Amino acid sequence: MTLSLSFFGGAGTVTGSKYLLEQGSDHVLVDCGLFQGLKQLRLKNWAPFPIAPASIGSIVLTHAHLDHSGYLPALVRDGYERDIHCSPATEEYCGILLPDSGHLQEKDAEFANRHGFSKHRPALPLYTLKQAQASLDRFVSLPFERDRELPGGARVRLRRAGHILGAAIAELSWGNTSVVFSGDLGRYDDAIMVDPSRVRDADYLVVESTYGNRRHDRRDPSAILGDIINQTVSRGGTVVIPAFAVGRAQSLLFHLEQLKATGRLGNVPVFLDSPMAIDASEMLCRHLEDHKLAPDQCKRACGVARYVREVQESKSLTVDPMPKIIISASGMATGGRVLHHLKRYAPDPNSTILFTGFQAAGTRGAAMVGGAESIKIHGDHVPVRARVENLSMLSAHADGDEIMRWLKGFERPPKMTFVTHGEPSASDALRHRIKEELGWACMVPEQMQRVDLS
Repeated sequence: MTLSLSFFGGAGTVTGSKYLLEQGSDHVLVDCGLFQGLKQLRLKNWAPFPIAPASIGSIVLTHAHLDHSGYLPALVRDGYERDIHCSPATEEYCGILLPDSGHLQEKDAEFANRHGFSKHRPALPLYTLKQAQASLDRFVSLPFERDRELPGGARVRLRRAGHILGAAIAELSWGNTSVVFSGDLGRYDDAIMVDPSRVRDADYLVVESTYGNRRHDRRDPSAILGDIINQTVSRGGTVVIPAFAVGRAQSLLFHLEQLKATGRLGNVPVFLDSPMAIDASEMLCRHLEDHKLAPDQCKRACGVARYVREVQESKSLTVDPMPKIIISASGMATGGRVLHHLKRYAPDPNSTILFTGFQAAGTRGAAMVGGAESIKIHGDHVPVRARVENLSMLSAHADGDEIMRWLKGFERPPKMTFVTHGEPSASDALRHRIKEELGWACMVPEQMQRVDLS
């Protein structure tokens, strides 16, 4: 029987990753992400899934970020009833992220209905908190570097990808054919995360290209971060940092602790205003095998910020004129508490809005980094007069050179390399480099394209 690979997401875009391996009536889905960013992408979340969820035999999850995991509650609600295989840290992270996603979607729908700015009557959540919690029953953790047989005869092994705690490169073999999915590759020589594991061999390869056309700034992130904070504080302003609760927030805490330890942070208070980010940060000390930090370094990093869990305390930060640092989810300013801080501080020319990585097209983060004079929040147009910075060197994604470094670890060329999970310009730039520098056969697949792996 022919093995085929279909691209249900993460093709032509940097979100919504979903890849289906199919042999006869057996199906394995690799990743199950939400589409985010542009409206035409977000609308895809509401379309019927391309195949019956109940027909899928198993799911393999590379990591917990919502663009790879966030559609799982909807899939389980609509009939998927088998196992979701992932690393232990990814399972724990999803236990935080998915219920939070369901809760936020319920709250956003409620807010839209109460204020009447949605075009839908009534506005509905894609899925609820209860449905997200129900999907967690399907998770089964798989330790790194161990094989597991899946229904239908496929086998999977997870290798560390760096990127965030628990992030994995997924190696699947089915019959005599091996297919490797890079997931999101991390950085080499990162201060916190381990290097991406070397993979020596694959018949077919699916590789991400988020930063396939860019090189990260190699300057010391702590030094640049300290300069921005000190300049803002000297103006009497506040630094608002929209940060992914899983991964980026913990990296920021580490660098802020380094600044504090060397006396470069001064007495400016740091607030971590995200219950989800707080829970995710506490995971650092429980998964020491997934990163480079020693236990005492984890404790110091987690201790640099004041944790803000209660809504009322979060609201008080928006009216307090004291210069400060507020780290709050989400990383592309698509939702959550950070929106309330942006409504308060984006119009303030003394303050700084500091982004720390990739901003997908159609997000408020991309608009602000691109120089937008105003952004729309909760139906209101909010002027942007604060300084806007984006420290790409704090990104958890490998850049083009680092992706190529990882690819050069293969001992023979795959029969075909599929370049995915990137904006069209990034994916095509990486495709060109792979072809010219490595001489490999490669292609950028289209959304819903199906390829026979013969």
